[in-house]
Amino acid sequence: MVNAITYRMPSGIPGAVTRTQGATIEPQLFDSAAPFVGYGLPAKLGAGGKLAPITTGDAAAAIKGILVRPFPTTSSQDGVGVSTPPTSGVGNLLRRGYINVKLNGATASAKEGVVYVRVAAAASGKPIGGIEAAADSTNTIVMTGAAFTGPADADGNVEIAYNL
Repeated sequence: MVNAITYRMPSGIPGAVTRTQGATIEPQLFDSAAPFVGYGLPAKLGAGGKLAPITTGDAAAAIKGILVRPFPTTSSQDGVGVSTPPTSGVGNLLRRGYINVKLNGATASAKEGVVYVRVAAAASGKPIGGIEAAADSTNTIVMTGAAFTGPADADGNVEIAYNL
């Protein structure tokens, strides 16, 4: 079996901080009533100031950061290969830095492209709270302070700069 990268290396794993120098990451308690479906998603501070995903109707001002995949970790619950965040305990919130996210929709973005978050009209491959590269009327909001650093890879993973 030959493992070769023909044209471009993969961008990374959603939720992985790509450049640790200067990143600001802070711990937050998860809101067990509002679970995340994956890492690398925009997050807000919901009920009781706990970490929750963006939901239908949220405004751009609600976004407080991006959920970070824990690594390294000492918890078997958050181990390598786990793609679904826990529903309780402590999660990490990227307040400033570079992170890999999953780009939804068919549009790959270019460097310095605007980052949108879906807040209405979920569709196949376009979940509420997901990252997109194109506006969709009132169904998406601009993620203030975020920009793509280049196009997405073949799996739809892309790096974004947040609050830099």
